[in-house]
Amino acid sequence: MALVLIGGIKRISNVAQVIVPFMAGTYILAAMMILITHITQIPAAFMIIIESAFGLKAAAGGALGAMMVAMQKGVARGIFSNEAGLGSAPIAAAAVQTDEPAAQGLVSMLGTVIDTVIICTMTGLTIVITGSWNVGLDGVDVTTRAFQMGLPFEPQVSSFILMVCLVFFAFTTILGWNYYSGRCLEYLTGGRQGVLKIYQWLYIVCVFIGPFMTVSAVWTIADIFNGLMAIPNLIAIVALSSVVVTETRKYLQKIDSGLL
Repeated sequence: MALVLIGGIKRISNVAQVIVPFMAGTYILAAMMILITHITQIPAAFMIIIESAFGLKAAAGGALGAMMVAMQKGVARGIFSNEAGLGSAPIAAAAVQTDEPAAQGLVSMLGTVIDTVIICTMTGLTIVITGSWNVGLDGVDVTTRAFQMGLPFEPQVSSFILMVCLVFFAFTTILGWNYYSGRCLEYLTGGRQGVLKIYQWLYIVCVFIGPFMTVSAVWTIADIFNGLMAIPNLIAIVALSSVVVTETRKYLQKIDSGLL
């Protein structure tokens, strides 16, 4: 991690463009294998997800509470999945050289579709289909059991496939967030390279410390800081909504008129 981060944005992008397609392809292929071999169970899995999410299985007095918990967990994990509303992904989008900001915005929206609508839905279905969602497991153990139960391989092989995917998912996520935070610090300090170098090494130390923390502590810290990021960003989104609408209309008009 240190070797990549110290190399700067070019090294980060070179590593990420190799790792991301490999890890995403491997994970999607494994999840698809589970779904295809259990295709008749998919409708029932969707029903379980919907009933649980909207508290339809809960008692009348506790239905609202069940829905609130489902919404809280769903929003927290959804934000962690695709960063929508946090204002972090636009930092990377802003580095793109383009004459049409609306076009880049539409491209960035694909991240939410791929991460949450496709990959997370596939993961959720595999977890429900294999019955791993209600056996008292937490964190990665839930998905690990789903892969072990669903894939037509030995449990050790299934666990290894998931482990490889998660290692690369985590690795590229750490690289991305280093870039985000580095750009923010560069703005706040006026581009002082000494401060940025110190920050990079502190970041690397935190990466080393992270694995020794409990899963619940990591989720709690992530939820708190994601919330702190979302508050000012959501205010900015509302304030700049008219600008977004104007730029989008100009872009669509150019497409309709054949200028693009």
